Amino acid sequence: QVHLVESGGTLVQAGGSVRLSCAASERTLSNYAMGWFRQAPGKERDLLAAISSDGANTYYADSVKGRFTISRDNDRNTLYLQMDNLKPEDTAVYSCAAKYSYWYLGTNYDNWGQGTQVTVSE
Repeated sequence: QVHLVESGGTLVQAGGSVRLSCAASERTLSNYAMGWFRQAPGKERDLLAAISSDGANTYYADSVKGRFTISRDNDRNTLYLQMDNLKPEDTAVYSCAAKYSYWYLGTNYDNWGQGTQVTVSE
């Protein structure tokens, strides 16, 4: 098990940028594939981006491709999500997740953070 803690959620105006962080407080993340998800009120949780354990491979959902960037620093046991050109429809609770694997694109992650709120105003 990996304990994940997200940070960086905030209120931002449309067109602005936010960087989310996801830190592991215990075990190293270097053996874990990771992903960022979001869930808006009344909607399902969606996979936004994923990254392999070594950072060499990434995936983006069409809704965020070209605007969001997933990255990781295994030396710091931290995952990041850089979000640019934010839109009101990006408003949601954002969560990170980890799975003991090199690469994973599903939704059945083993470890989840508690989530952080991002609100994008008009």
